[in-house]
Amino acid sequence: MPTAEHVLTLSCPNRPGIVAGVATYLFERGCNILDAQQFDDTAAGRFFMRVCFNGVAPLAFAPLREGFAAVASGFDMTWALNQAARRQRVVILVSKADHCLADLLYRWRIGELPMELGAIVSNHPRETYAHLDFDGVPFHHLPVTRLTKMEQEAQVWSVIRDAEADLVVLARYMQILSDGLPSWPGAASTSTTPSCPASRARAPITRRMSAG
Repeated sequence: MPTAEHVLTLSCPNRPGIVAGVATYLFERGCNILDAQQFDDTAAGRFFMRVCFNGVAPLAFAPLREGFAAVASGFDMTWALNQAARRQRVVILVSKADHCLADLLYRWRIGELPMELGAIVSNHPRETYAHLDFDGVPFHHLPVTRLTKMEQEAQVWSVIRDAEADLVVLARYMQILSDGLPSWPGAASTSTTPSCPASRARAPITRRMSAG
C-alpha cells in the first residue's frame, strides 16, 4: 500500500527525553524519519521540533495522530501533524531591507517554495519595493511608531487571520514583537536565505525570533 510523507511540528517546555519520545513513537509504528530539525529557545525555555517522515499507509494516519496525543500530553506539547504535500498559507512580514523578501518571492515563483502567499505586510510603503513583482499578492502598509505599536500589531494580526495563514515568515522584519501580538501553533519563522520549503519551518512567534 502506498505511503505518504507527513510533517510533525511541535513546541513545548524544554526538558530531557523529547526527541527520544518522538523518535520512539514513530519507530514503533513503522515510520521512517526523513528529516528532523530542532531549536532550543534558551531565553524562553521552550523546545521546537519539526520531523518529516513516511511509512504511514493512508488509512493508518488517523490512528497515528490520535496515538501521538498521549506523547504530546506527557510533554505539554503544542503540535500539529499534516501531510507534507499540503501547501501552507503564508504571510510575509518585511521591513526596509528586502533581500529576504526578494529571495522568498523568487523561490516561490519557480516552485522551490511550495506555498500559497496570502499577504505581504510591511512597516514601509509599497514604493520601497517598487522593483519587486508581487504577482498580485495583497500588500499591506502598516507603519508603526512607539505610540502606535499596539494598534499596528492588532492590524497585523487581523491580516494574518483574514489570510487564514498557517505560517508567518519574518523576512528581516526589523520590529520586536510585543506581547500584544498573539502566538499560535505553527505560525512563524525568521528568514535570511531559506534553505528549505516554507512548510519546513513552523513555530510560534517569539520576540527573539522577530529581531532578525
